[in-house]
Amino acid sequence: MEQLNYEVLKKSGYTGYVLEQAPVRMLQFGEGNFMRAFVDYFFDIANEKAGWNGKAVLVQPVGRHLPANYEEQQGLYTLYLRGSEKGLKTDKKRVISVVDSCLNPKRDWSLLEEIMISDDLEYITSNTTEAGIVYDPESSFDQIPPASFPAKLTKLLYERYRAGKKGVIILSCELIDNNGRILQECVNRHIADWKLGGDFETWINEACSFCSTLVDRIVPGAIRDPEEIAGLEAANGYADELGVVGEVFGVWYIEGPAGLAEKLPFEKAGVNVHVVPDVAPYKKRKVRILNGAHTGFVPGAYLSGENIVRDCMNNDTIRNFMNKMLYEEVIPVLPLDKTDCEVFAAAVTDRFNNPFVDHQLLSISLNSTAKWRARNLPTLLEYVEAFGELPTCLVMSLAACMAFYSTEIKERTEDSLICVRPAGDSYKVQDDAYVLDFYAAHKDASDKTLVHDVLKNIEMWGMDLNSVKGLEEAVLKDLTRIRTQGAEAAFASCLE
Repeated sequence: MEQLNYEVLKKSGYTGYVLEQAPVRMLQFGEGNFMRAFVDYFFDIANEKAGWNGKAVLVQPVGRHLPANYEEQQGLYTLYLRGSEKGLKTDKKRVISVVDSCLNPKRDWSLLEEIMISDDLEYITSNTTEAGIVYDPESSFDQIPPASFPAKLTKLLYERYRAGKKGVIILSCELIDNNGRILQECVNRHIADWKLGGDFETWINEACSFCSTLVDRIVPGAIRDPEEIAGLEAANGYADELGVVGEVFGVWYIEGPAGLAEKLPFEKAGVNVHVVPDVAPYKKRKVRILNGAHTGFVPGAYLSGENIVRDCMNNDTIRNFMNKMLYEEVIPVLPLDKTDCEVFAAAVTDRFNNPFVDHQLLSISLNSTAKWRARNLPTLLEYVEAFGELPTCLVMSLAACMAFYSTEIKERTEDSLICVRPAGDSYKVQDDAYVLDFYAAHKDASDKTLVHDVLKNIEMWGMDLNSVKGLEEAVLKDLTRIRTQGAEAAFASCLE
């Protein structure tokens, strides 16, 4: 089977949109699956729907061996968007043609400098992992290239400034809060350390836009099953070593002034990308609704006998429990438009019901204590403050979390607790050592003592939760119901 490239694609009979020639308008630090299934997808749609007419050059944030298939495939790759939309199984294919090439900064630094001083360049995007946006005092201006990503960016932007070119828009996609602002701070520190001058500093902070962004799309990655690969090659008429899979849902929030939306090509392209004055509320929505839903139902669902997320969405009790928690307890205390939150929540069921992903409940359960504190506890406290009563489903989810950590503890191993489900099979509970030690020490405690001691554990929750009126009694009642009737029946009691 011939390797994908423009000529092979033409011979394959592919009828979708393809852009073969265009100027390089974006420099992208990060060549991984996520960026290619998310950022490059949106810019590829912008080429088709908004006439952006641009290409992207990908850069390995840390120079390592560059795969030959980028050159062999002329930057082309197939993106498969798979999942569920409005309850219907969806499997879409698109050949992405926005990528021009992929460069290694250690080998191709002079090429990067040429791209950086081009009049065509408009955007710099990045996803260098959470560890990528850090200030590194060991990175120096004389290094070619400097060691860290912010240092590389500073040196390249300095070349653009010296060439008298206009500023660029920088879109940071790393999974940290205030990613754009932190990157800008790192660049300014390098400017000061390297004594690059006040005029350059002014250009950086006034001519360039460092935008914090919030990204949301699950990207399982490359297809690895040999039988599936063979089937796709036969159907496509080409071999593709760069193919990538992402979920159908995808949304990108970009923090910036209102005028930024007019500069970006996304509004005209009609894609799910939004310029907002502050991404923080949208991150809160994602954490409280999407992530909070997982943490809210997974421990109880696992105890009830379920193993993967999709099956939970086909269990009426668990799905309805999750939806009641989201629509009646989480959304009412979020600082965003209620209708927008409900639309986002409605998509959660589709995302969790993805027929292409077997998302294991046990993998989600890792570090559930810290997750419950970050994702669910703030909602519980805000609900109590707003309505003067306890949120039924969130209280039950807290009891279920305790049950998950304490159901027939058999052993405290080096990295886990070994517990036994009601069905008789053992499972590993994995968390911070102090959490595992706490539950192991309470192995023989009564449920009344367990609930009291868990709630008063400030290390777990950052406060004594026994101070929340009625919470201790409510959690004990729910834990007792889980122990005696089973987790699914306990969930069902919240729906009566």
